[in-house]
Amino acid sequence: MQPETTPYDLMGGEQFFTTLVHRFYEGVAQDPVLRPMYPAQDMEGAERRLRMFLMQYWGGPTTYSDERGHPRLRMRHAPYPVDDTARDHWLDCMRAALDATMADLGLDPALEQELWRYLVGAAIAMVNTDSTSTQGDPA
Repeated sequence: MQPETTPYDLMGGEQFFTTLVHRFYEGVAQDPVLRPMYPAQDMEGAERRLRMFLMQYWGGPTTYSDERGHPRLRMRHAPYPVDDTARDHWLDCMRAALDATMADLGLDPALEQELWRYLVGAAIAMVNTDSTSTQGDPA
C-alpha cells in the first residue's frame, strides 16, 4: 500500500517550505513594523519554527509538535501586540515570499490559492490588539 500524497508533497516538500519561509524572514528583517517584534538573537529560531509548523500543517514531518507540542498559535502570539497594521505587513512579506518561491519552484495554482487562503486566515486570527487602542484617547 502506497502512502497518501499530501499537500506538503504536492507543494514540493521541504525545499518549498524552506525557500518560502526563508524569503519571508528576509522580508521581515527589512520591515519597520515586523522587525522589532523579533529578538535579533532568535530570527533563525523563528524561521525554523514557522518552517516546521507549515510543513507539519500541510502534511509533512511532525517535528513541530514533537518538539513544541500543540501549536496553540493564538497563545504563542499573545505576548506580541498584533494589530491590523502588523497583520497587513506580515501578509505583504508572505505574499512577496510566496510569489518569488512560485516563480522559482512553481506551484499548482489551486494549491497556491489554498495556501494563501490559509495564510490570510491565520494572519487574521493572530490579531490581538485593536489598532485604534494604541493611538491614544482622542478626547
